[in-house]
Amino acid sequence: MVTTATGSKQQPLLVLGKITEILDAFSFDKPTMTLGDIQQVTGIPTSTVQRLVTNLVSQGFLDRNGDGIRIGVRMAYWAATATKDLDVLSIVNPVLKEVRDLTTETTCFFRPEQQYRVCIAIAETRHALRRDMYVGKVIPLNVGSASRVLLAYDSELAERILAGTLESMTSDSITEADDLRAALVQTRSDGYAITTGERESGASGISAPVFDSAADVIGAITISGPTVRMPESRCEDWVELLVSHAEQITRTLGGRYPA
Repeated sequence: MVTTATGSKQQPLLVLGKITEILDAFSFDKPTMTLGDIQQVTGIPTSTVQRLVTNLVSQGFLDRNGDGIRIGVRMAYWAATATKDLDVLSIVNPVLKEVRDLTTETTCFFRPEQQYRVCIAIAETRHALRRDMYVGKVIPLNVGSASRVLLAYDSELAERILAGTLESMTSDSITEADDLRAALVQTRSDGYAITTGERESGASGISAPVFDSAADVIGAITISGPTVRMPESRCEDWVELLVSHAEQITRTLGGRYPA
């Protein structure tokens, strides 16, 4: 039976819609917000926001610490169950193709494997001039934007890499532990990494992290191409686009950003 907006069966759907708006208001850029922030983002009346947030906190959908409100840890438990049998590549591949089509450049997904990062998915550029990249390609973890992102969010892996020999692939590769450590701190602060010429002369890359339900980094999404088409200014223009798509993958996988 179809009900009107004032019908008794419609009202619960309206409430669920507002709850969804509140939960969607949180992002990696704003993992913690006040009631005022939530009201401003959603446009929901203040009294309604206050009532719904109070109920969401009591049920564990949200956590509250003073004036700060964030997605509840209980949500991660549910997300882990929902995504247990989810194929990561089935989520990643469509996003890579979308980013490739928006930028026209090759877009990849890398995972760490021991002392290296491995390309496990790719949407190749249609330009004739392109970087040498393919599924299965292995790259040292001390060079390039994807390596920097993976190390910045995995301190144990970073320390293992920093304690070893840092391989030089070009004259711009970082081979000093202190320099790489400083670069990782900056990457963690920025939430992304841009590099030029570290792995291959005349090539650029921009990467952002993807996280699982435990807030552990599981991979990096990367846009890469010749520096002639991807100068630093162009990479900077694509930061928001890439970070938002990395966040999309994380959310779909039930992941969360580290505190």
